[in-house]
Amino acid sequence: MAMAHIKPFCYQDIRYALKLLKRAHARKGSRAAPLSRTFDLLVKGGSVVNQDGAGISDIGVIDGRIAAIGTLAGASAARVLDAAGLHVLPGVIDTQVHFREPGLTHKENLETGSRSAVLGGVTAVFEMPNTKPATTSAAALADKVARGRARMHCDFAFFVGATHDNVDELPELELLPGAAGVKVFMGSSTGDLLVDDEKTLARIFSRIRRRAAFHAEDEARLKERMSLQRDGDPSSHSEWRDARAAFATTERLVRLASQAGKRVHVLHVSTKEEMELLALHRDVASVEVTPQHLTLTVPEAYAALGTKAQMNPPLRDRHHQEGLWWGLSQGVVDVLGSDHAPHTLEEKSKSYPATPSGMPGVQTLVPVMLDHVNAGRLSLSRFVDLTSAGPQRIFGIAGKGRIAVGYDADLTIVDLKAERVIDNAWIGSKSGWTPFAGRKVKGWPIGTILRGQTAMWEGELGEAQGEPVRFGEALPSKKPTE
Repeated sequence: MAMAHIKPFCYQDIRYALKLLKRAHARKGSRAAPLSRTFDLLVKGGSVVNQDGAGISDIGVIDGRIAAIGTLAGASAARVLDAAGLHVLPGVIDTQVHFREPGLTHKENLETGSRSAVLGGVTAVFEMPNTKPATTSAAALADKVARGRARMHCDFAFFVGATHDNVDELPELELLPGAAGVKVFMGSSTGDLLVDDEKTLARIFSRIRRRAAFHAEDEARLKERMSLQRDGDPSSHSEWRDARAAFATTERLVRLASQAGKRVHVLHVSTKEEMELLALHRDVASVEVTPQHLTLTVPEAYAALGTKAQMNPPLRDRHHQEGLWWGLSQGVVDVLGSDHAPHTLEEKSKSYPATPSGMPGVQTLVPVMLDHVNAGRLSLSRFVDLTSAGPQRIFGIAGKGRIAVGYDADLTIVDLKAERVIDNAWIGSKSGWTPFAGRKVKGWPIGTILRGQTAMWEGELGEAQGEPVRFGEALPSKKPTE
């Protein structure tokens, strides 16, 4: 085969394979020696969940990548982690967080948000563009990437916000290093980040190549119904931002995407009707749900939490929650996203509607959903699909999302039998609170391994080492060297 027919980016993988082969030779010469049993990290005796199912296995790591899986008896390693009695999962990827930096760092920043992530077993996050300034240019994206390198505790990517003014730049922006893709706010935003007219949306679809993420609520309907907000009554939030506001915009989004032949990702789906609609449009639409919408219902949540239960789109009643679980059980849902959107307790203690919408969630995603696993609402393999294989599949993440040789050694190690009570003292977020405080759960994150390094073990943090997530559609081209 001519060299010109080989994809340039394969050379990185070839160099890695050659490195492993060199280690496999115990002596020089033409005759190969047995495979080396020396690793940088050896995770021993855990129940590994991967493409083969679940079973007791060891994992050997070299240079931040998985080098061997199986019975590695007699192997030596610089570090050994005993995972006996624990489940070893592919690193959990949370594809929707708001870490508030730059501009809103009194609520959260990249360091504190990522600290909260790894304490909860999350190895990578996709962060949203509604910061100050918003992430709408190459310079703003590069600034965030620079802020995140070796300061964030997990790996990261940042969505680029679409505006009326940067549509022509989106094809370049979505392929830049550290870009998770394009995010469009069709509602629940103000200023440049609000794009709710079909002309601009059609222009966006004509320019983008990667899958774009959408917040789908009908801005016109929200404006018409603002009088339904009742002073001091946060339960009116779910009445004001009703199911129709969500469904109408999701319906319009699917229609425009189908006409343009482009892929969309519908964030935080909250209604039964949306789920049923999206089940009919799997060719263009992928689906996210949040642990909050799967776990909390109204009016009970408002009675217990007040304005802490306020988020966009809002929490719904059991009718809609059952529709979300139907979509999850039927394979319609692709990913779980926490929609981690922290505000200070002081801000949340104001009287509705002066209170901001949003709640912390990145640290509680794993324990809350493992509790659902233990309750029989979903299988452990489905949880893995929603938190690692699903994000890898729909966003085209390179080298993450599976426990497989050659992939990044990103692991979420959990104790499915551990029972804990979630409390605010455990929360690493700068906001310092969680809507799940006081909830007893079964299933707990014990360790977070990031590219073979310990980001968290039994509640103790390692050094910050975050790097940008890579994407197959945005890998840099490299010319073969002669």
